[in-house]
Amino acid sequence: MLKDFFQKKRKYATITSDKAKRDIPEGLMTKCPKCGAILVTKELEKNNKVCMGCNYHFRLSAAERIQCVLDEGQIQEYDGDMISLDPLDFPGYKEKLVKSTEISGMNDAIITGEGTIGGFSAVVGIISFDFFQGTLGSVVGEKITRAIELAIQKQYPLIIFSTSGGARMQESILSLMQMAKTSAALKKLDDQGGLFISVITDPTYGGVSASFAMLGDIIIAEPGAAFGFAGRIVIEQTIRQKLPDNFQTSEFNLKHGQLDQVVHRKDMKATLTKFLDLHTAPNRSDV
Repeated sequence: MLKDFFQKKRKYATITSDKAKRDIPEGLMTKCPKCGAILVTKELEKNNKVCMGCNYHFRLSAAERIQCVLDEGQIQEYDGDMISLDPLDFPGYKEKLVKSTEISGMNDAIITGEGTIGGFSAVVGIISFDFFQGTLGSVVGEKITRAIELAIQKQYPLIIFSTSGGARMQESILSLMQMAKTSAALKKLDDQGGLFISVITDPTYGGVSASFAMLGDIIIAEPGAAFGFAGRIVIEQTIRQKLPDNFQTSEFNLKHGQLDQVVHRKDMKATLTKFLDLHTAPNRSDV
């Protein structure tokens, strides 16, 4: 039929047999956890790891996020040599740190530095979930605090991309202290009239959501990102009630006043550029 001739081609493949699945080289295809589409991995990566079928946002590493958002995919990194120690001699912690480094290629769960977005300078922090689930430990808190201090010194806006399972229990109170430390540093930035844009990505929970992630002058999130303090299962078991299916998603939180905007990944750089442009003081020669 004529309509079949003009039918739009699907951008994902359907694997019809177990034999076909076995014959596909590992890593060539990726299954979307939301709609079940089998996607060509290279095409998915070209689309900034957003499903072409349902717009599901896959998690990005810190390095991938830098490529998506910063001009020319470049950042001048701060404190890249900082590594976590094991101050409490917590069983198995050292081994988990080594494994996290091997998986992520990072020394800890955050990259901080400065770069430009749409031509505007900014201090940027990017947490990566693939290092110890992005947990907030002493190094993460210290690097964020130093980044805030440099944003004050340089009079640059600050942008932090958050994703985290919460505070790093292997560091106990030393981890929890980072919540207060980063919050106090952000108060100093606010006192100086600095701009802090917090970007929530999936998932963001615990001590991160209870401190710097929710202290932005502007708080935005990617579609479908889950964030809150306690997780869904814990809340349901505590209150003994069934929660809405979309509970703690960015759309749910926007509706209930916890966000300023939900921004698709393809629009993230343009949106941040607009905010930075609005915040940047005009050059005296242009006034």
